[in-house]
Amino acid sequence: MIDLYTWGTPNGRKASIMLEECGLPYELHTVDIGKDEQFAPDFLKISPNNKIPAIVDRENGWSAFESGAILIYLAEKTGRFLPADPKLRLQTLEWLMFQMGGVGPMFGQVHHFLKFNPGKAPYAEERYHKEALRLYGVMDRRLAQSRFLACDEYTIADIATWPWVSRWEWHQIDWADLPNVKRWYLEIADRPGVQRGYDVPSTGAAIARP
Repeated sequence: MIDLYTWGTPNGRKASIMLEECGLPYELHTVDIGKDEQFAPDFLKISPNNKIPAIVDRENGWSAFESGAILIYLAEKTGRFLPADPKLRLQTLEWLMFQMGGVGPMFGQVHHFLKFNPGKAPYAEERYHKEALRLYGVMDRRLAQSRFLACDEYTIADIATWPWVSRWEWHQIDWADLPNVKRWYLEIADRPGVQRGYDVPSTGAAIARP
């Protein structure tokens, strides 16, 4: 049994989607970041950086924070979504780090400036929007060559990246310029595990489809 501490954000959905895709039993503990519950002392013992998601594996008592680390841990625990082949494993970790170091931070800035504070910082809006578009372009070129980001297998690199792309309506993109990302996005959106994991904690949230 896994204890999952999360909220309905792209990073939080990485963990819930992974748990659903792996078929691992878990108990949900909501951490309402709108109410600053991530600063609760008990949560900080698990996630010292006060960020969701975090997990505790009751089988061994281990805890994990940082979504990328959680995905790797669960992949290795279950033997799923992280290829055993050394080259494909490397490619998966490359694209996972692409998300962790690029897509997540930059898309997060787009959300802050373009979605929630439009018109307050034009330079920042332009800078982060251009970088988000560049990252979309990197993904589209990659997906012209490969069914999924790392390889032709669905991996934790896709599980990490897809929830950020699922907020595409906030990114001011033109899908006509991103046919390969669109194909990839819709294929993953149709996965039952993704659909279940997307709505954790359950709010009836629907996946936006272009």
